[in-house]
Amino acid sequence: MVTKKTQIDEMDRGIYDIKNSFSYRSKTEQGLSEEIIRQISSEKNEPEWMLEYRLKALGIFNSQENPTWGPDLSEVDIQKVTTYIRPDADLTDDWKNVPDEIRDTFDKLGIPEAEKEALLSGVGAQYDSEVVYHNIQKYLLDQGVVYTDFETGLREYPEIVKKYFQKCITPTLHKYAALHYAVWSGGSFVYVPEGVKVDVPLQSYFRLNAPGAGQFEHTLIIIEDNAYCHFIEGCSAPKYNVLNLHAGGVELFVGKNATLRYSTIENWSRNMYNLNTKRAIVDAHGKIEWVSGSFGSKVSMLYPTSVLRGEYASSEYTGISFAGAGQNIDTGAKAIHTASHTKSTVNSKSISKSGGVAVYRGLVSVSSNAHDVKSSVSCESLMLDSESRSDTIPVIDIKNKHVDLGHEAKIGRISDQVIFYLMSRGIPESEAKAMVVRGFAEPIAKELPMEYAVEMNNLINLELEGSIG
Repeated sequence: MVTKKTQIDEMDRGIYDIKNSFSYRSKTEQGLSEEIIRQISSEKNEPEWMLEYRLKALGIFNSQENPTWGPDLSEVDIQKVTTYIRPDADLTDDWKNVPDEIRDTFDKLGIPEAEKEALLSGVGAQYDSEVVYHNIQKYLLDQGVVYTDFETGLREYPEIVKKYFQKCITPTLHKYAALHYAVWSGGSFVYVPEGVKVDVPLQSYFRLNAPGAGQFEHTLIIIEDNAYCHFIEGCSAPKYNVLNLHAGGVELFVGKNATLRYSTIENWSRNMYNLNTKRAIVDAHGKIEWVSGSFGSKVSMLYPTSVLRGEYASSEYTGISFAGAGQNIDTGAKAIHTASHTKSTVNSKSISKSGGVAVYRGLVSVSSNAHDVKSSVSCESLMLDSESRSDTIPVIDIKNKHVDLGHEAKIGRISDQVIFYLMSRGIPESEAKAMVVRGFAEPIAKELPMEYAVEMNNLINLELEGSIG
């Protein structure tokens, strides 16, 4: 019998592969059990109703099988994962009070450098299972904006959390949504009151340092009527030769005539299974804008979902993924139209090289009573060699005739003629290929704030220049 092992392709990821010593204040044993769930809940001094939610989710997780329609998840053994690690640090709103080793890591990653340069309204930083730093500008507090870690949100705003928690994503959605609700820890809580415009982005950054661990942050964002917010999420982890697991949950609620832009750059190492769940519910005339970049990880399964439940609600998804050697990046978007006059747009791009597998998997669903719906889906895939693979798997489920829907998919290899032309102008082959890839990704980069567009281009360069072994 051959035992599978997570082996990491050799590739210099620079600052993203910083490893700190594995220290902690407390942690659970490996695996998942009722005792471990009770330990997590006790550590957090949670209300009884939250413990009941956790235990119910544990039962759902144990009763469900892995999905068989996507990447192979047979290597994911929860009994070999440590689900909770409390870092040796207290939550603080003063960057100087963050322990030196943790602070130095975030400083090298650029957190909270953007805050120092007044590019952000608020910053949160999570290390392993808990948030260690959180701050928000006073002028937003004065307008009633709440931005804090999810654990503090549960403690200080229990009525709001209980009203919305599990209402957008349910533990019955799939096996790893149930796992998330059983062992969630950390994350962000955002509440923007009616009519308030958060004019500069909020940001949370999630860093998983521990080997063989899972990260299960919960993000809950509520944008009331006529309000606006841009939330940015960054994620990274150093590489290890053991399995790490990410199964976060993101619940977004967009009120009437409100707008939420949710931008993510995920840069996990290649021992990571990224099984994240993101979902938004949008009311009348509201809008959700998704901007997503998926890099790193051995396997990703991520399909941000927009439920358009109010008339004239709309969603836009703009995303890019990059799959290198040994990677299976299975991503896409879902738009569920349950009200009339709703609109959805999907613009997805993927890049694959060195035998990597990039898959677009999406859904457009229109209910029988949702008339005059418009939806447009565009998927483009660029393969950099003959060993790589790209698939487009759209599902279109239309239950009435009053729908305007278009779907376009393009899959192709990088053009030898274009590379030859650039080389004939004195550009080295590697740089010529990089220019083509950056041009392919440019529509995604322009949707990101400048510093994140720069990071995305740096990640693309790392993928192209990495020595894959």
